[in-house]
Amino acid sequence: MRILIDIGHPAHVHLFRNFIKVMEKKGNKILVTIREKENVEELLNYYKIHYISLGKNKKTMLEKIGTLYSYSKKLYYIARDFNPNIFLSHGSMYAAHVSRLLGKSHISMEDTEHSSEQINLYKPFTDVILTSNSFTKNLGQKQIRYNGYHELAYLHPNYFKSDSSILDFLGIQKDEKFVIIRFISWSASHDFGHTGLSLEMKRKIVRELSKYARIVITSEDPLPRDLEKYRSTIPPERMHDALYYASLYAGEGATMASEAACLGTPFVTFVSSHKIGYLIEQEEKYKLGFSCSELKDIISTSINILDGSINPNIWVERRRSMINSKIDVTKFLVSKVENWKA
Repeated sequence: MRILIDIGHPAHVHLFRNFIKVMEKKGNKILVTIREKENVEELLNYYKIHYISLGKNKKTMLEKIGTLYSYSKKLYYIARDFNPNIFLSHGSMYAAHVSRLLGKSHISMEDTEHSSEQINLYKPFTDVILTSNSFTKNLGQKQIRYNGYHELAYLHPNYFKSDSSILDFLGIQKDEKFVIIRFISWSASHDFGHTGLSLEMKRKIVRELSKYARIVITSEDPLPRDLEKYRSTIPPERMHDALYYASLYAGEGATMASEAACLGTPFVTFVSSHKIGYLIEQEEKYKLGFSCSELKDIISTSINILDGSINPNIWVERRRSMINSKIDVTKFLVSKVENWKA
């Protein structure tokens, strides 16, 4: 089988990397196309996954609309030469449109309910959309639900093994507390019209939490000098090791919050008006974290976790309960693709 996978975000590299490894071992041919975004190329190079770039990721809606034709045209010629049996992506409108032009099938994975404009652009040209049971929207007959999260395609115990040498890399003692804080750019198409934490809010979070733990910041945008000194130097392929050993994840990124939950690290994440099904389930059903819309709640909840008010051993137990109730998502995806009837 020949499979073309289109990737537009670092999380998609993780989502598909074990699938690629399994399918290539079985003799299938995989071609990856990308839009260049934070750490995408670095991760693909690290995992020795060959790729072809369609160009730089665009930030503004006008720029994204402007690339719809040019990126689709590039992908069309690449795909025509590769001649895939099937296209696979995380909600790629480029893959969906080109698959239809070439008369091929497109399987999309989706986990972002508020990405309505993107879903509307790819859904008519997509054969099936795979979503978690926790996904709150009904996408109609094309939707197939499964009992897992995207993050369990790479953080399920079948794939992830923690490496404590990350603590030496960070200069952190075994029993020392540290917090990973994530700030995002809010430039994704589904983020337009929404804003995140202000600079002063970010400063206050760092100032307050630094009283209880070491701070490590990962940010999509440049940081002012007073926050830049906290910026992570962790190689992107080691971030999950750091997240596993962290005392807390706090920030704006929903994907990293879910990754923390899947690793047994409590999350405190900022939410605006977005409702994200997997975070709701991880918070309400498995009690693995907290979603907050007010600065005071972010800080107070984080402090309650860091000062020992909540038993730190409880997160491991809750993670185990969640893992035991979920599937191996990579195994599920391999089965779906192998048994796909075009």
